[in-house]
Amino acid sequence: MATRGSRPGGTLLLVVLLQQAACQAAGGCGGEGSPLEPFDSLYAGGVEAYYGGDFAAAARCLERALRSRRELREARLRCRRSCRGQVRLEELGSGPGGELPFWGALLRRAGCLRSCEEARLGAASRHRAAEEVRADFQRRVPYSYLQRAYIQLNQLEEAANAAHTFFMANPEHMEIQQDIENYKTTSGKVSLIDREAKPHMEDYTAGVRHYNREEYGLAIDFLERALVGYYSEDEDCQIMCEGPQRFEEHEYLDYKASLYEAVADHYMQVLACKHDCVRELATRSGRISPIENFLPLHYDYLQFAYYRVGDYVKALECARSYLLFHPDDEDVLENASYYEGLLEGTMDPGTIKPRKEAKALLRRHKLESHLLQVASAGLGFAYTEPNYWKRYGARQDEHSVPSSISNEPEEGPRLSLTKKPTPKPDRELKEGGPLLYSDVKFVYNSQQLNGTQRVLLDNVISEEQCRELHRVASGIMLAGDGYRGKTSPHTPNERFEGATVLKALKYGYEGRVPLKSARLFYDISEKARRIVESYFMLNSTLYFSYTHLVCRTALSGQQERRNDLSHPIHADNCLLDPEANECWKEPPAYTFRDYSALLYMNADFEGGEFIFTEMDAKTVTASIKPKCGRMISFSSGGENPHGVKAVTKGQRCAVALWFTLDPLYRELERIQADEVIAMLDQEHLGPSEMNINPKDEL
Repeated sequence: MATRGSRPGGTLLLVVLLQQAACQAAGGCGGEGSPLEPFDSLYAGGVEAYYGGDFAAAARCLERALRSRRELREARLRCRRSCRGQVRLEELGSGPGGELPFWGALLRRAGCLRSCEEARLGAASRHRAAEEVRADFQRRVPYSYLQRAYIQLNQLEEAANAAHTFFMANPEHMEIQQDIENYKTTSGKVSLIDREAKPHMEDYTAGVRHYNREEYGLAIDFLERALVGYYSEDEDCQIMCEGPQRFEEHEYLDYKASLYEAVADHYMQVLACKHDCVRELATRSGRISPIENFLPLHYDYLQFAYYRVGDYVKALECARSYLLFHPDDEDVLENASYYEGLLEGTMDPGTIKPRKEAKALLRRHKLESHLLQVASAGLGFAYTEPNYWKRYGARQDEHSVPSSISNEPEEGPRLSLTKKPTPKPDRELKEGGPLLYSDVKFVYNSQQLNGTQRVLLDNVISEEQCRELHRVASGIMLAGDGYRGKTSPHTPNERFEGATVLKALKYGYEGRVPLKSARLFYDISEKARRIVESYFMLNSTLYFSYTHLVCRTALSGQQERRNDLSHPIHADNCLLDPEANECWKEPPAYTFRDYSALLYMNADFEGGEFIFTEMDAKTVTASIKPKCGRMISFSSGGENPHGVKAVTKGQRCAVALWFTLDPLYRELERIQADEVIAMLDQEHLGPSEMNINPKDEL
């Protein structure tokens, strides 16, 4: 668990913002009241109190900073709604002075907004936080400080919820994962609260969960509530876009635009922001990529759920709402036709229309798109229309036909509710190619390991080579190498040490370790690469992305009642989001990695089993006990979540290898190592002196 000395992941450009006067009153922050205290100065006060060891003041200031930011948004929303209602914009008239009523209304609305906001917020300049601070709040960094402050105050429930809130936007953060598991054990708290959860997203997730359990009544309740929340949030998002905009292409001191150019510049920024609300509302906290086809999917789930509870009118209404977005979707067209047949004789199906709110949103969205493209063509406004509702974002269920229909005569109508097509992988997935070396022993394939693109091999290196590698490791590894200097990057109960191929060769060339042994590290990693490339039958070259010899050692006195993992469950090229059952292929994940491999060097330790899990990061699908010469290899995506169980005694060593099919992401140190090897070969220190003999190849 993190201690006071650990540093949360926020920017500390906050030093510029620290305001001593604000930190001296009220135990570290200014007093409450009107006007609203700026959230950035409260945040700065909280951070200063945290590093000063005043955790009560830190928690108080940070909580007030979070509340102040929420209240700032709510105040702006109230004022903008109120002034919209009070001052209607006039239509432009014809003739001289015909535009004056419009500009007069515009000026009155601007005055209304200023007086409304200043009454609650004070001068607008007080709430212009720096970009770095706004980014911290977007990434929920204040909750990282907050959970550490609460743990120092022994307020475990508050600490657990703060940690969970931070984690939901930062699922790649290994340390916080372990903190959460520790909180659950220490406080007995299993259900955690995301304090920044988007209600419409929570309701959608719950609705899909009930749908997958075939609890259709509950699914309808949550999905309908999610739609109400979605349209409410869409209105708020539209209003919030009417604030100040950034003009990155203009230097204001040199900006000499005419009246209409200036208005057009600003309005295009506002319009682009409003148009992107579709993406904003479909994106989970902390993610970059939205849930594909998010809004239409509500109607897709609902049309089938309503059918299953016997409400054919609502089923047809939702099917037709979905078809507004995808009018050529054959599955839903067929469903709509079937629902019409069920209703004939009782009512006219033609009277059932798509939902008004869906129709209105889509009409507005198309008009926004048209205006943005007009501006792009005529005003030089840079804009490319994204595909907001991709068809392959589809319900992933197994209802090919409803059970109530499946017993009807073959000539009767049937629903076609099969899975819609998903994107094809950028390469054909194969396995079972030759292993290239006669001593290498095949153990298990993907099917036997209960997954996709997995293979387990033995005898990749010999016992003597394992011992030689271990001797090299002892001479070259540094604590925290490869983990930005952190000696315990994944768990405080183990020490991590590592070294790269280039470092081994450098030490060998300098005589600090035997050069032959250093060369062995290079040669066996190349052997592993060739095996992986061949076994998975790749049609293009597999390049090294990163190579790391790593040992993890159990720390004495810290193994009793351990319930954490040596390496938490993760995927190698995407951010695993167990709550959403997704893996987001976006930074800071190493999105360019395509295959991974782990070559084990020893078995004389306790624990440390390698495990594959489902996307929930809980259900174990395969467990592998390391031993000398054993290698597990697999594709690096969300199809293969994995981790390492706690090493509770001894030291576990392995060569970790990540590969890419993209030559742009070749490991720089590997290229340099290749140059060193070429130089050594010229000096007659080639592979014939190593323990890997090319004659072993089949």
